[in-house]
Amino acid sequence: MQIYLDYSATTPARPEVIHLMQDVLKSQWGNPSSLHQWGNRAATVIEQARTQVANLLNAPSESIVFTSGGTEADNLAILGVTRQYQLPQHLIISSVEHAAVSEPVRWLEQQGWQVTRLPVDAWGRINPLDLEMALRPNTVLVSIIYGQSEIGTLQPIEALGQIARARGVLFHTDAVQVAGRLPLDVQRLPVDLLSLSSHKFYGPQGAGALYIRPGVELVPLLLGGGQELRLRSGTQAVACLAGFGLAAELAAQELVHETPRLIQLRDRLFDQLATVPELVPTGDRLHRLPHHLSFYLRHADGDHVSGKAIVRQMNLAGIAISSGSACSSGKLVPSPTLLAIGLGDRAAKSGIRLTLGRDTTAADIDWTALVIKQVLERLMPCCAAS
Repeated sequence: MQIYLDYSATTPARPEVIHLMQDVLKSQWGNPSSLHQWGNRAATVIEQARTQVANLLNAPSESIVFTSGGTEADNLAILGVTRQYQLPQHLIISSVEHAAVSEPVRWLEQQGWQVTRLPVDAWGRINPLDLEMALRPNTVLVSIIYGQSEIGTLQPIEALGQIARARGVLFHTDAVQVAGRLPLDVQRLPVDLLSLSSHKFYGPQGAGALYIRPGVELVPLLLGGGQELRLRSGTQAVACLAGFGLAAELAAQELVHETPRLIQLRDRLFDQLATVPELVPTGDRLHRLPHHLSFYLRHADGDHVSGKAIVRQMNLAGIAISSGSACSSGKLVPSPTLLAIGLGDRAAKSGIRLTLGRDTTAADIDWTALVIKQVLERLMPCCAAS
């Protein structure tokens, strides 16, 4: 029995998406910048995809700039703002950002930028008052992740965005884990920049987008032919963007029934694993991504008993899950996110994540719960489930 529970890492492209991409590759393969009919057909495909992605966010189509994925979208937002300043200024992020945000910010800090990293509570949530107190006269950007990929916590983005907007500071959110799973309406959300990625909701890998509120100016990262409103030069990947657009359209149509279904399955698995004393849930149970479960191991030793060890054992049983700790030079490195919520080094090496998707069934949930209990009993016989 093969069960895939790593949908936050990537999702399989939908059959409809694959079919469309094949058709585009066969018949609409022109360079969209060309003036002849082959180019026009390709350009039409891209503009349709732009409209479909914009509709997912309730945004005007001209506010969508296509990128190669969420990482490039995050980098374009952060560096596109900060490169407008000759002298380093101040910016604010959270202590639980994805590396696509934290790494460019770390680089900016090395260039002299002042950076405030907002703390989170034990559930991974930011207190909006901390943002209010952190803002300075020279703050030019706030970037806060919407749904945390490792522990599933949703941030109070509306409240945080309102605070930044009231002070005239640009606000960016990485919504890669949220798009296609929860409603996103940029007419209501006080965000200036928002990143998303196709392969998180059954589109192809290699396609993403940055929403840019009309009137917000950015400096491009790539210079060349001036595609994508002169913000992302390079010939667009027509077939990938067509698949991205269709995946966005289908996700928008299915949100109303798919999100409650995922929440029900998520909570079913949470309930079944509640009897396992070794598993300690992480993240906010109420303010949480609908498809996401995460835990750390109570008696982790950082070696034999670690998140990576659980992932390997589950893989041998035919079940794909993931671990939040990273491997550097053969040694496990504690998860920065788990450290940020107050866990020690050993516990921060023991995080595991299970994320559900369109193909997940109740039978998958029940079997996974049974297998996890068996794996933990083998690794820690003294800590068997009750």
